Amino acid sequence: MVVPAPEGLGTIGATVPPNTDVALNLRLESVVEGVLVSGTASARVEAECSRCLDPVAFSVTADLAELYIYPETDSKGRVKRREPEDPDWIDDEPTIEGDLLDLEPTLRDGVVLALPVAPICRIDCLGLCPECGFRLEGDPAHHHDQIDARWAALAQVLGSQHDDKEEG
Repeated sequence: MVVPAPEGLGTIGATVPPNTDVALNLRLESVVEGVLVSGTASARVEAECSRCLDPVAFSVTADLAELYIYPETDSKGRVKRREPEDPDWIDDEPTIEGDLLDLEPTLRDGVVLALPVAPICRIDCLGLCPECGFRLEGDPAHHHDQIDARWAALAQVLGSQHDDKEEG
């Protein structure tokens, strides 16, 4: 089954664009407590390389597993509303609403957890120079000769001693 991706499906560095196709391969099993949903969700992800900031696109497949419980009913078969004061009340426990299952929270949890924390364009990406932002791919030997300010006085002393030895 293919469904459109919901808004905001992703993290800061990697997202599934809204309304793009998400392929769901699900199995629904009736169990004593409710309906067990298991399977996978596959989606196309757009990201930014965390090293060089180039755009990156890749696919991700997330494993999904969630138990949707039957709502409690009273002696007449009417659905009982649970209140937060009820000691057995759990806010995030997914329930079956009539004949429907809301799969979006399960999809969101599975896909977001499957996304990389710091996506990269390739394993050997050198990234950008932290000093000037130069793309290190163009010149891997790029560097800046900067002396830590805490050692500047020592560098001056050593530099003057080194200069004296060269003159003599």
